[in-house]
Amino acid sequence: MRVCVIGTGYVGLVTGVCLAHIGHDVICIDVNEEKVKLMQSGQSPIFEPGLSELMKSSMAAGHLQFSTDLKQGVEHGEILFIAVGTPALPNGESDTRYVEAVARGIGTHLNGGYKVIVNKSTVPIGSGDWVRMIVLDGVAERQKVPVAAGDRPSMPHPEVVADFDVVSNPEFLREGSAIYDTFNPDRIVLGSNSPRAIGLMKDLYAPIVAGRYREQPGGEPVPVLVTDLSSAEMVKYAANSFLATKISFINEIANICDRVGADITQVAAGIGLDSRIGQKFLQAGLGWGGSCFPKDVSALIHTAEDYGYDAQLLKAAVDVNSRQRQITLEKLQQVLKILKGKTVGLLGLTFKPDTDDLRDAPSLILIEQLNRLGAKVKAYDPIVSQSGLRHGLTGVIVESDPTHLADGCDALVLVTDWHQFLDLDYSAMAERMNSPILIDGRNFLDREALVRAGFQYLGIGR
Repeated sequence: MRVCVIGTGYVGLVTGVCLAHIGHDVICIDVNEEKVKLMQSGQSPIFEPGLSELMKSSMAAGHLQFSTDLKQGVEHGEILFIAVGTPALPNGESDTRYVEAVARGIGTHLNGGYKVIVNKSTVPIGSGDWVRMIVLDGVAERQKVPVAAGDRPSMPHPEVVADFDVVSNPEFLREGSAIYDTFNPDRIVLGSNSPRAIGLMKDLYAPIVAGRYREQPGGEPVPVLVTDLSSAEMVKYAANSFLATKISFINEIANICDRVGADITQVAAGIGLDSRIGQKFLQAGLGWGGSCFPKDVSALIHTAEDYGYDAQLLKAAVDVNSRQRQITLEKLQQVLKILKGKTVGLLGLTFKPDTDDLRDAPSLILIEQLNRLGAKVKAYDPIVSQSGLRHGLTGVIVESDPTHLADGCDALVLVTDWHQFLDLDYSAMAERMNSPILIDGRNFLDREALVRAGFQYLGIGR
């Protein structure tokens, strides 16, 4: 099938590359000329394990191309994915101006053939009908001929047939595991009242639904849930809000464990064996961050307020998560007392492992607070340290390796649970520190091994 993906951020690029890999003819559109040139040269602008390799192979096979020409993309695609950003505004509402611009642009370039316009961006509930309206506005603008000064009133163009349907197809990709998640999804959600559009979307995803690209072939087909537009949009918000609330819940329990002498890792294992609860997202620590959870929970709270409902549970989840960022700071103050003049090293900067994403990362709050209290902050991150990119990082010295990070530190804090951090030479690091103290902000490391290496170990809720 012919596919156009508009927007080559995290979701758009992964979607386009994976659809091209399974044999569809994909063109990805972006307004950033430098970014498009980079992708045309075969280089990925984002870090995601396996993405660059799939990107290059799909381009070599002739299934994937990149362009800044929206008209070319609209004319090419039977299915048009809108995958531009919807960042959070200061009040928690989603900023939909990029979605609006793309929808209007699609309308101005519709060529008469039937199109399925897919909302892949996480958009406010009710946006499907709104996108349809904006596309039709773009079509209406195309009918008109501009009137120059002194000219007669314009005559309309021959009417363009706007034959399209809008589908909501939320994404459930985890940064660092996006390729796996695309080919091994728990479910595919399609929101539309158009059987024709749903049929084309099922054809698009048929190889994935059948499990042809599954890591372990075989098994049952991937469930495909067909809903109305608004319900599909709500699925995405509800899923992320539930997971965020689950993390905040276990952090709340961890903070109680700290006070009563229980071990949250054992508590989480015990409740996770309950099939109604499950073991995932029960890792206590510094809380959630990134581009999805904070934005989606805030947007759902804002939507609820728009319709006269006070979403108290979601607000509590946000409050717990915000307070959790201070727990590590309190533990540092407990062991070091005065932080002014002390040096603290952070193991990890990104909000989660296997990504270069620093959006709403707990490390940024720690850096800010430690600076405020007069501490010197150093950090090492497997991706950030090697990339040379320091955008948004102030008040921190980024070291090139863990050994230099440990030099002269009064304490280390594990912020991101990178797998590489399991195998560091902690004995050598302890010897280089002023005081070998390690706060495990993810309960990720082997406590006994750290103690044997000479560290005073503090976990979260342990």
